[in-house]
Amino acid sequence: MTKGELAYNLFLEGYNCSQAVVCAFCDEVGLDRETALKLASSFGGGMGRMREVCGAVSGMFMVAGLVCGYSDPKDKEAKRRHYELIQKMAKMFSERNGSIICRELLSGVKLTPGAEPTPRNDGFYKKRPCQELVRCAAEIADEVLFHNK
Repeated sequence: MTKGELAYNLFLEGYNCSQAVVCAFCDEVGLDRETALKLASSFGGGMGRMREVCGAVSGMFMVAGLVCGYSDPKDKEAKRRHYELIQKMAKMFSERNGSIICRELLSGVKLTPGAEPTPRNDGFYKKRPCQELVRCAAEIADEVLFHNK
C-alpha cells in the first residue's frame, strides 16, 4: 500500500486530514501513533475548522520537519534549506490542487462556521475533495522526502 493510499484510508476511518497524513509516516519518522494523532489533531479543517492552511498540507509539513527539519536556531543555512523544501512542497501541492488554503480548496461546498465537526456520511465524501487532498499530500511527502524527486 502506498503512503497516499494509507493516508486516504486513515481519513476514511475518521481521522482528520492532518492526522491521516502524519500517521501514514509514523514508522518512517519514529513517532508512535498516539503522539502523531495528538500532534496533528489541531490542524484538521484548515486549523481547527478555521479553513486556513489545508490540514493535509500542514501534516505534510510536519512530516518534512520530522525528516529534515532543523533544531539549531543559529544554523541559518539549515533553516534556509528547510524553508526552501517547504516552499517546494507547497508549490507542488498548489500546482496539483489549485491552492493550499482549505476554504479555497473547498470552494463551492457550503461550510458551517463553528467548532462542531461535520458529520462524516456519504454526502460529506461526495461534496468534498478532502480524501483526495490527503492522498496527494502524502504522495508528495513520500516522493520528495523519501524518493528524492
